[in-house]
Amino acid sequence: MPQGKLEVLLCSAKGLEGTDFLSNMDPYVILTCRTQEQKSSVASGNGSEPKWNETFVFTISGSISKLIVKIMDKDTFSSDDFVGEANIPLEPVFSEGEVPPTSYNVVKDGEYCGEVRVGLTFTPERAPGFPDEEESYGGWRESSMD
Repeated sequence: MPQGKLEVLLCSAKGLEGTDFLSNMDPYVILTCRTQEQKSSVASGNGSEPKWNETFVFTISGSISKLIVKIMDKDTFSSDDFVGEANIPLEPVFSEGEVPPTSYNVVKDGEYCGEVRVGLTFTPERAPGFPDEEESYGGWRESSMD
């Protein structure tokens, strides 16, 4: 069961299908990691090719298998529109420690509707009672020489 910090780099998206008939898309992202939710800024005027380059940090404890990236289109006079979502598996980042920015399919109603590019870094929490690496090897700190 992994414990630690998950850093999510939300890079960009491309090929998003617009939800507004007459105007350009103003997409933003809602990132959900189990019960934690964070929201990106609105990429105004970037249409179907938004760029965010924003970093988000989640605390991981307990069993969690995926990060949900939900893309929304900000609307001024009506409720925001759902563009699509990507489910990103977290097992690779838990075992490797880092997954470089990778494109994941964005899906709405089972249909492909674009891609979102996300990078992941996992920093495990050090278990209590384990000394820092520097001290665990003994050596000069344990030497009795004067």
